[in-house]
Amino acid sequence: MSAMSIADAWPGAGRPFTVAELDRMPDDGHRYELLDGALVVSPRPTTIHQFAVGRLFRVLDEACPEDLCVLMEPAVQLGPQTEFNPDLVVVAFDEVGGAKFTAPPLLAVEIWSPSTALIDLNRKKDAYERFGVPSYWIVNPDLAQPEVTVFELRDGRYLAEQKSAQPFTVERPFPVTITPAALTSRLRGR
Repeated sequence: MSAMSIADAWPGAGRPFTVAELDRMPDDGHRYELLDGALVVSPRPTTIHQFAVGRLFRVLDEACPEDLCVLMEPAVQLGPQTEFNPDLVVVAFDEVGGAKFTAPPLLAVEIWSPSTALIDLNRKKDAYERFGVPSYWIVNPDLAQPEVTVFELRDGRYLAEQKSAQPFTVERPFPVTITPAALTSRLRGR
Protein backbone atom coordinates (compact mmCIF):
# COMPACT_ATOMS: atom_id res chain seq x y z
CA MET A 1 0.00 0.00 0.00
CA SER A 2 1.42 3.40 -0.94
CA ALA A 3 1.27 6.59 1.09
CA MET A 4 -1.67 8.84 0.21
CA SER A 5 -1.74 12.59 0.61
CA ILE A 6 -4.81 14.70 1.28
CA ALA A 7 -4.44 16.21 -2.21
CA ASP A 8 -4.60 12.71 -3.74
CA ALA A 9 -7.90 12.01 -1.95
CA TRP A 10 -9.47 15.46 -2.54
CA PRO A 11 -12.50 15.44 -4.91
CA GLY A 12 -12.84 17.71 -7.90
CA ALA A 13 -13.44 21.42 -7.34
CA GLY A 14 -16.87 22.28 -5.98
CA ARG A 15 -17.90 18.66 -5.57
CA PRO A 16 -18.81 17.15 -2.20
CA PHE A 17 -16.71 14.37 -0.69
CA THR A 18 -17.93 10.79 -0.91
CA VAL A 19 -17.24 7.90 1.47
CA ALA A 20 -14.99 6.35 -1.21
CA GLU A 21 -12.79 9.47 -1.16
CA LEU A 22 -12.85 9.52 2.63
CA ASP A 23 -11.52 5.95 2.61
CA ARG A 24 -8.43 7.22 0.75
CA MET A 25 -7.54 9.90 3.33
CA PRO A 26 -4.09 9.48 4.90
CA ASP A 27 -3.57 8.03 8.37
CA ASP A 28 -1.90 11.15 9.74
CA GLY A 29 -3.18 11.36 13.32
CA HIS A 30 -6.31 13.38 12.49
CA ARG A 31 -9.85 12.08 12.61
CA TYR A 32 -11.51 12.49 9.23
CA GLU A 33 -15.28 12.25 9.13
CA LEU A 34 -17.80 13.12 6.47
CA LEU A 35 -21.02 15.04 7.09
CA ASP A 36 -23.32 15.46 4.11
CA GLY A 37 -20.33 15.62 1.75
CA ALA A 38 -18.32 18.07 3.90
CA LEU A 39 -15.01 16.90 5.31
CA VAL A 40 -14.79 17.32 9.10
CA VAL A 41 -11.23 17.16 10.43
CA SER A 42 -10.68 16.92 14.17
CA PRO A 43 -7.38 17.20 16.02
CA ARG A 44 -5.95 14.36 18.04
CA PRO A 45 -8.07 13.95 21.21
CA THR A 46 -6.76 15.18 24.54
CA THR A 47 -5.60 12.74 27.18
CA ILE A 48 -8.64 13.66 29.32
CA HIS A 49 -10.84 12.67 26.36
CA GLN A 50 -9.00 9.36 25.98
CA PHE A 51 -9.17 8.68 29.73
CA ALA A 52 -12.95 9.23 29.79
CA VAL A 53 -13.43 6.99 26.73
CA GLY A 54 -11.47 4.22 28.42
CA ARG A 55 -13.41 4.49 31.68
CA LEU A 56 -16.78 4.50 29.88
CA PHE A 57 -15.71 1.57 27.69
CA ARG A 58 -14.90 -0.45 30.81
CA VAL A 59 -18.29 0.31 32.42
CA LEU A 60 -20.23 -0.55 29.26
CA ASP A 61 -18.17 -3.65 28.45
CA GLU A 62 -18.65 -5.10 31.93
CA ALA A 63 -22.45 -4.73 31.68
CA CYS A 64 -22.70 -5.75 28.02
CA PRO A 65 -24.67 -8.95 27.32
CA GLU A 66 -23.01 -11.73 25.31
CA ASP A 67 -24.93 -10.97 22.10
CA LEU A 68 -23.73 -7.33 21.99
CA CYS A 69 -20.30 -5.75 21.64
CA VAL A 70 -18.75 -2.41 22.69
CA LEU A 71 -16.17 -1.00 20.26
CA MET A 72 -13.96 2.09 20.21
CA GLU A 73 -13.89 4.43 17.20
CA PRO A 74 -15.30 2.26 14.44
CA ALA A 75 -16.36 3.74 11.12
CA VAL A 76 -20.15 4.07 10.83
CA GLN A 77 -21.35 4.83 7.30
CA LEU A 78 -24.70 6.59 7.39
CA GLY A 79 -24.89 7.10 3.63
CA PRO A 80 -22.75 7.75 0.52
CA GLN A 81 -21.69 11.20 1.81
CA THR A 82 -21.80 10.74 5.60
CA GLU A 83 -19.49 8.64 7.76
CA PHE A 84 -18.56 9.13 11.42
CA ASN A 85 -16.11 7.57 13.85
CA PRO A 86 -17.94 7.78 17.18
CA ASP A 87 -15.79 7.33 20.27
CA LEU A 88 -17.79 4.25 21.30
CA VAL A 89 -20.57 2.15 19.80
CA VAL A 90 -22.63 -0.80 20.90
CA VAL A 91 -23.59 -3.19 18.10
CA ALA A 92 -24.93 -6.72 17.77
CA PHE A 93 -22.03 -9.16 18.08
CA ASP A 94 -22.86 -10.81 14.74
CA GLU A 95 -22.30 -7.46 12.96
CA VAL A 96 -18.61 -7.36 13.94
CA GLY A 97 -16.17 -8.25 11.18
CA GLY A 98 -16.24 -5.73 8.34
CA ALA A 99 -14.27 -2.53 7.82
CA LYS A 100 -17.23 -0.36 8.86
CA PHE A 101 -20.80 -0.53 10.05
CA THR A 102 -23.54 0.37 7.58
CA ALA A 103 -26.50 -0.37 9.86
CA PRO A 104 -27.36 1.85 12.84
CA PRO A 105 -25.47 0.91 16.01
CA LEU A 106 -27.64 0.45 19.10
CA LEU A 107 -25.65 3.20 20.84
CA ALA A 108 -23.22 5.84 19.57
CA VAL A 109 -21.18 7.87 22.07
CA GLU A 110 -19.19 11.05 21.47
CA ILE A 111 -16.89 12.54 24.08
CA TRP A 112 -17.37 16.31 24.05
CA SER A 113 -14.46 18.51 23.08
CA PRO A 114 -14.41 22.25 22.34
CA SER A 115 -13.48 21.67 18.69
CA THR A 116 -16.44 19.36 17.97
CA ALA A 117 -19.11 20.36 20.51
CA LEU A 118 -21.46 22.20 18.14
CA ILE A 119 -21.23 19.50 15.49
CA ASP A 120 -21.83 16.72 18.05
CA LEU A 121 -24.81 18.49 19.63
CA ASN A 122 -26.47 19.53 16.40
CA ARG A 123 -25.46 18.12 13.03
CA LYS A 124 -24.25 14.70 14.21
CA LYS A 125 -27.26 14.33 16.48
CA ASP A 126 -29.57 15.12 13.54
CA ALA A 127 -27.71 12.66 11.28
CA TYR A 128 -27.84 9.86 13.87
CA GLU A 129 -31.54 10.58 14.42
CA ARG A 130 -32.27 10.32 10.66
CA PHE A 131 -30.17 7.13 10.45
CA GLY A 132 -32.21 5.56 13.26
CA VAL A 133 -29.55 5.15 15.98
CA PRO A 134 -31.70 4.26 19.03
CA SER A 135 -29.39 5.88 21.63
CA TYR A 136 -26.86 8.69 21.27
CA TRP A 137 -24.83 9.98 24.22
CA ILE A 138 -22.61 13.02 24.50
CA VAL A 139 -20.19 12.89 27.43
CA ASN A 140 -18.70 16.14 28.71
CA PRO A 141 -15.56 15.10 30.64
CA ASP A 142 -15.24 18.48 32.39
CA LEU A 143 -13.18 17.84 35.52
CA ALA A 144 -15.28 20.15 37.69
CA GLN A 145 -18.74 19.06 36.48
CA PRO A 146 -18.79 16.04 34.17
CA GLU A 147 -22.14 15.24 32.61
CA VAL A 148 -23.76 12.98 30.10
CA THR A 149 -26.58 13.91 27.74
CA VAL A 150 -28.61 10.90 26.69
CA PHE A 151 -30.69 11.08 23.52
CA GLU A 152 -33.25 8.29 23.09
CA LEU A 153 -35.09 7.75 19.81
CA ARG A 154 -38.86 7.81 20.32
CA ASP A 155 -41.21 7.89 17.34
CA GLY A 156 -38.34 8.84 15.03
CA ARG A 157 -37.18 11.82 17.15
CA TYR A 158 -34.57 12.15 19.88
CA LEU A 159 -35.68 13.06 23.37
CA ALA A 160 -32.88 14.34 25.61
CA GLU A 161 -32.38 13.96 29.30
CA GLN A 162 -29.46 15.91 30.77
CA LYS A 163 -27.47 14.10 33.43
CA SER A 164 -24.93 15.52 35.84
CA ALA A 165 -22.43 13.94 38.21
CA GLN A 166 -25.23 11.91 39.83
CA PRO A 167 -25.39 8.22 38.95
CA PHE A 168 -28.21 7.23 36.59
CA THR A 169 -29.39 4.01 34.97
CA VAL A 170 -30.36 3.51 31.35
CA GLU A 171 -32.22 0.53 29.92
CA ARG A 172 -31.06 0.93 26.29
CA PRO A 173 -29.15 -0.70 24.73
CA PHE A 174 -28.92 -2.74 27.97
CA PRO A 175 -29.31 -1.91 31.66
CA VAL A 176 -26.25 -0.10 32.99
CA THR A 177 -25.59 2.50 35.65
CA ILE A 178 -23.38 5.43 34.64
CA THR A 179 -21.69 7.75 37.12
CA PRO A 180 -20.40 10.73 35.12
CA ALA A 181 -18.09 11.87 37.93
CA ALA A 182 -16.37 8.47 37.91
CA LEU A 183 -15.31 8.96 34.27
CA THR A 184 -12.79 11.62 35.33
CA SER A 185 -12.56 11.20 39.13
CA ARG A 186 -8.92 10.10 39.18
CA LEU A 187 -7.94 13.21 37.21
CA ARG A 188 -9.37 15.68 39.71
CA GLY A 189 -7.06 16.98 42.39
CA ARG A 190 -3.85 15.84 40.71
